[in-house]
Amino acid sequence: MSGHSKWKNIMHKKEKSDTQRAKIFTKIGREITLAVKEFGTDVNSNTKLRDIIAKAKTNNVPNENIDRIIKKAAGDDGNDNYEEINYEGYGPKGIAVIVETLTDNRNRTAGEMRHYFDKYGGNLGQSGSVSWMFAEKGVIVIEKGTCDEEKLLEDLLNVGADDYSEEDEVFEIYTTSDAFSEIREKLEQLKYTFLSAEVEMVPNTYIALAEEDDITKMQKLMEMLEDNDDVQNIWHNWDEN
Repeated sequence: MSGHSKWKNIMHKKEKSDTQRAKIFTKIGREITLAVKEFGTDVNSNTKLRDIIAKAKTNNVPNENIDRIIKKAAGDDGNDNYEEINYEGYGPKGIAVIVETLTDNRNRTAGEMRHYFDKYGGNLGQSGSVSWMFAEKGVIVIEKGTCDEEKLLEDLLNVGADDYSEEDEVFEIYTTSDAFSEIREKLEQLKYTFLSAEVEMVPNTYIALAEEDDITKMQKLMEMLEDNDDVQNIWHNWDEN
C-alpha cells in the first residue's frame, strides 16, 4: 500500500505478530521462488530476484532463509507452480483496489476474492476496471534522521530519481518502474538504508471515507485480503488520514 499512509503502513508491518511476520516471509518466499524459476539464480542477470531479495531484507527475512528458498527453487521438480494473477475491484464508496496474487489454484483464489469484495460492500471488477487510476512507480522510503536531507537531494539528482516527497517521518523517492532497480542499487552503494523499496501501484487520486460503517468495511476487506495466503500485495486509493 502506498500514498498518504505509507509511513503508517510501514510501522503497522513492523508491529505485526510473529504469526503475521511468518506469513510475510512465506509470501516473499513465493516471489523468490517464481523469480528463480523464471530467470534463474544468478542475481547479476536476474534483476527481479535482486529486487525481491532487497525487499526481503527490508522485511527482516534472514539471509539463511533467502538462500534456502533460492536453492530449493533451483532444484524444485515443479511441485510449486504458482501463477501471477491480478484482481481489480471496488471497495465501499468506490474505493479502487488492486490485489496481486500468486496462486496454484486460480479457481479457489478467484472465489475467495469475489467473496471478500461482496461481503464488505464492494464488488470485483474486470481486468483494467481500476488499474487506469494508478501509475506503476518505483517507491523507495528512507527514514528521516538516518541521512542528511541536502546530501540526499544531491544524490537523488545524480542517480536520476524522478521525484521525492516528505511525509511524516520519511522521505519517499519515486522512480520509473524501469529505472527502479538501477536507482535502488545506486542508493544502496551510497550507503542509504531503506524502510521499503519496491515497484508499487500508486494512485493518481485518493478517496476519503466519512461514514464509520464504510471505514469498518474497508478495514475488514483489507484484513481479509492481507490474511489470504495467495495475496502478495494490495494497492488502493483510500485516504486513511
